[in-house]
Amino acid sequence: MAVISKNIPAPDLVRARRALLSVSDKTGLIELAQALANAGIELVSTGGTAKAIAEAGIAVRDVSEITGFPEIMDGRVKTLHPSVHGGLLAIRDDAEHAAAMEQHGIGAIDVAIINLYPFEEVRASGGDYASVVENIDIGGPAMVRASAKNHAYVTIVTDPADYQPLLDTLSANDGATPYRFRQEMAAKAYARTAAYDAAISGWFADALDIEAPTWRAFGGKLETVMRYGENPHQKAGFYVNGDKRPGVASARQLQGKQLSYNNVNDTDAAFELVGEFDPARAAAVAIIKHANPCGVAEGATLKDAYLAALACDPVSAFGGIVALNQLLDAQAAEEIVKTFTEVIIAPDASEEAISIVAAKKNLRLLVTGGLPNPRSAGMTVKSVSGGLLVQSRDNAVVDDLDLKVVTRRAPSDTEMADLAFAFRVAKHVKSNAIVYARNLATVGIGAGQMSRVDSSRIAARKALDAAEAAGNPEPLTKGSVVASDAFFPFADGLLAAVEAGATAVIQPGGSMRDEEVIAAADAHGIAMVFTGTRHFRH
Repeated sequence: MAVISKNIPAPDLVRARRALLSVSDKTGLIELAQALANAGIELVSTGGTAKAIAEAGIAVRDVSEITGFPEIMDGRVKTLHPSVHGGLLAIRDDAEHAAAMEQHGIGAIDVAIINLYPFEEVRASGGDYASVVENIDIGGPAMVRASAKNHAYVTIVTDPADYQPLLDTLSANDGATPYRFRQEMAAKAYARTAAYDAAISGWFADALDIEAPTWRAFGGKLETVMRYGENPHQKAGFYVNGDKRPGVASARQLQGKQLSYNNVNDTDAAFELVGEFDPARAAAVAIIKHANPCGVAEGATLKDAYLAALACDPVSAFGGIVALNQLLDAQAAEEIVKTFTEVIIAPDASEEAISIVAAKKNLRLLVTGGLPNPRSAGMTVKSVSGGLLVQSRDNAVVDDLDLKVVTRRAPSDTEMADLAFAFRVAKHVKSNAIVYARNLATVGIGAGQMSRVDSSRIAARKALDAAEAAGNPEPLTKGSVVASDAFFPFADGLLAAVEAGATAVIQPGGSMRDEEVIAAADAHGIAMVFTGTRHFRH
């Protein structure tokens, strides 16, 4: 038996005699109201909720009958009244509280069915400032928090998904709710108001362009309880925050088994990468493994792009994620299913392609309805012990950068196209990142090494392995270009690329030894371009 103030024990079962209903989301409202009324529970409601219930022929009292005061100020003030909050907050077994209720004619409210103004939806839809502010709920969160605080006596329900569990609980307990159920609903209610306030405070920071607010809050709603996290001994859940950015969180899964923690992480990385490629310019495909690309290519068709991407590292592609920047067609689908693939994600898919993928029952197929905008603002969050690292999204796009040729030889048009392609990919490779590309396709990728020289050598080695597997007499890096996500601190990284056969280099520049690196490039007839922008990714 739990203890509340003044050492009064919280009862286990509390009979529901009166319910307050005030909801923005009317999903399941009428069915719930009818069931509560059938159970002999008096219904009290507000505004549009009361109107909807009454129009369904269900007896309901308007909250103004309880408060003795009409709604005013366009409904901004209607429930902020002692007759409402006293009914929610009163400790029924406290003599002083009971006396106050009797003195002021305050009736107890045993069940509160409340969900909030659709702030997140209005914000996501691009509503103007005034519209977004008007959808900041005040009375709703106040009632939710009051009910949740007094969960010793009040059952608070904020999610239509919990309507049936509430009815089942009332039925199983002869019209009462047990303390454990009220606790669980209270915990969920506080999480809901916390996420709601997080969305509001985050919107204000964005609207006012406050880069580092004194307090930062983040919230989300559980989408899926996962079987485990990165490893089987870890627990995990997937939460969504209402952001409409096309991607794994907003995608529609057409088939396949449940996404795992690693699937979600890798699919997000894949689709963010392929979003860098304008579908109006060319088809593009990215193949991802452990959040790193193992092959990326543009082509006249998705099939062409996929085959070119696969050729970069066919061994690593096994069990990978495939992301496309255009509608998945049958020709591309036929090629993709030839290799074991965990997930395919695309803006859409043809019916024929869906049928082809359906033959692989465990293969997940996700469609998003669009591509993420690589230029859009946003935040990324990473947890560290005792805190959170928050930063703006890396939305620098190579097409927008002021590229500067720093060597005696300028890149040819073909080399320049490949350099831009390679730098676009390098942005999405774990640092230190080296990307070799030729004919708008990656031919070697080195990721996540402590030394940039090692990344360059690993990329060249993988390119050699891929060439041997394809029966090519020369490494794929011969005649390629190379991109580095950060500057070469010494000339050795550049020389490793030269040794691999690269003819042109793109890098941010900015090293104390830039002149040494430029001199090495000139000595070997290499063209080099500085971007002035770094793309570290950890």
